[in-house]
Amino acid sequence: MTSTSFPSNANTPTRLGFSSARLGKPGLHIKIGPFVVFVWSNAPLFDDVLSPLYEDFLVWPAGANLFPDFHVGVERVAGLRRYLGPQVALDLDGFRPFTTVRMDHAPLLFEGGLNWLLATQVNFSFALHAAVIERGARAVIMPGPPGAGKSTLCAALVHRGWRLLSDEFALISFDDGRISPLARPISLKNHAIDLIRDLAPDCILSRRFDDTIKGTVALVKPPRDSVMRMDEKADAAWIVMPKYVPDVGASLELKSKAESFRELIGNAYNYHHLGRRSFTLLGDLVSRCDCYDFRYSNLEEAIAVFDRLASTEPRVASPVASPER
Repeated sequence: MTSTSFPSNANTPTRLGFSSARLGKPGLHIKIGPFVVFVWSNAPLFDDVLSPLYEDFLVWPAGANLFPDFHVGVERVAGLRRYLGPQVALDLDGFRPFTTVRMDHAPLLFEGGLNWLLATQVNFSFALHAAVIERGARAVIMPGPPGAGKSTLCAALVHRGWRLLSDEFALISFDDGRISPLARPISLKNHAIDLIRDLAPDCILSRRFDDTIKGTVALVKPPRDSVMRMDEKADAAWIVMPKYVPDVGASLELKSKAESFRELIGNAYNYHHLGRRSFTLLGDLVSRCDCYDFRYSNLEEAIAVFDRLASTEPRVASPVASPER
């Protein structure tokens, strides 16, 4: 960061990251993929963790002539729970859907709240719970439930030359079928933290957050190039369903399109809300992508498999039946 204040013109964005002065009321706007998020917080430690992670993102002051998609506040709270230690609450567009948490977990509350907003409020695109990476203008969608190892694999690959589109969401346009980037910090849990630190010693990791419902958590800064290219959509070429399995060699096995279609529905946030449009889009997506199951335990082996995949041409795909538009 080279400056500590906003330009005199409030409508001029800059890459200043977060700081206590800018996050305190009245707050700031930050661009994350296709969204503008208004953020404010009066919680100590909040900006100390997120500032280095978000320093490459475009931000505007509160007075900018913008219409935010979401409003996110992290606020110190009083009440009886303060006797358990300092607490913070998450305010999302004027309401609080979550219980308070201890103050030193405020950055995780912010990240989790933003995930919740994206998962529940975005209906102009088809939303999958998936990591997405890209190389050579072709993207890999990696869906999977928590614990499948997709975030660990995603963090490894983006520190070996792949572009990060998202660790959590594949946002696929109904207009052109392309994927909108949402590069944000990657959340790692437990032993995955040390695996990535050993694999990519130069990566920027937050401090560790102990005693969360997911164990120990740390956040990885998204690569600068991925953030700078956040307006560049990508075309999906592969759907790879990863699973970490101890003590197995990395293996990529072709998966039927019918089974892939079914599993993608299970990983979709808004499939059932959007009806026929989502069925058609998902059918089109599966028809033009090669689909695989991927098992791995060693990250270097996994990276080698994905590098070979990127060097190949996609197989000729057979379409999945879908209704007429």
